[in-house]
Amino acid sequence: MKFAIQVPSGARFAKAIVRQASDSTEGEEMSADRKLRRRLDELVAGLAVAAEGTGPLLQRDYWAVIEDCRHSPQEMASILVQDFPEYAPEELVCFERLGDGTEPLEEGDELEVTIRMAGKCGVRVVHRNANSVTLGTLEGHPEAGRITFGAYRSDDGGVVFHIRSRARASTGIKYMGFLTAGEPMQTNTWTDFVDRVAHTFGSGVVGAIRAETQEIDDEDAEPETICSPTFHAVGD
Repeated sequence: MKFAIQVPSGARFAKAIVRQASDSTEGEEMSADRKLRRRLDELVAGLAVAAEGTGPLLQRDYWAVIEDCRHSPQEMASILVQDFPEYAPEELVCFERLGDGTEPLEEGDELEVTIRMAGKCGVRVVHRNANSVTLGTLEGHPEAGRITFGAYRSDDGGVVFHIRSRARASTGIKYMGFLTAGEPMQTNTWTDFVDRVAHTFGSGVVGAIRAETQEIDDEDAEPETICSPTFHAVGD
């Protein structure tokens, strides 16, 4: 019995190889996209997102230049995610790591939060890079949104520590409570946090801690947005 084997010409063979390589690359890209989508879906599951909250969407900024800072921005960020609960003013809010509390915070990690006059709730790490970490509020939190803690250099080379939240009240009842007591406590909590960071990594702040609140347009509810930082802290 004879078998006829057809061997493609050089050009046809090369095209076949290129097509196979292209198909393989496209398959790998689709697989990576699916993995990213699945990871984002896992991170947003159970979050109280800003798009589902009540009242205006507020962007709150708290920042300061650290005097005599002994660390680079990236060094600060790496220490911050290791010891995050230590910088919160315990008379106002306490953070407790869930699971293995000995490792630096990573995406997907959760913390239990005890807020004065509001009780217990939770947050999840939804983004982390070399300069910052972002927490998203879990269902049951008084607010719906996310908050980023990051470090970077100012135009003149100083090290800036910056907190920016984008959130609104999670329910109508909690919105009314926020109007009466929430705003002053927010400001006290995060300015104290900035101050503690400044005295841990340097000798305090240059000048004063800045605080600013403004109403902003609604953001979309796509997982890519929900799991993104509220500002981009870069550089070392």
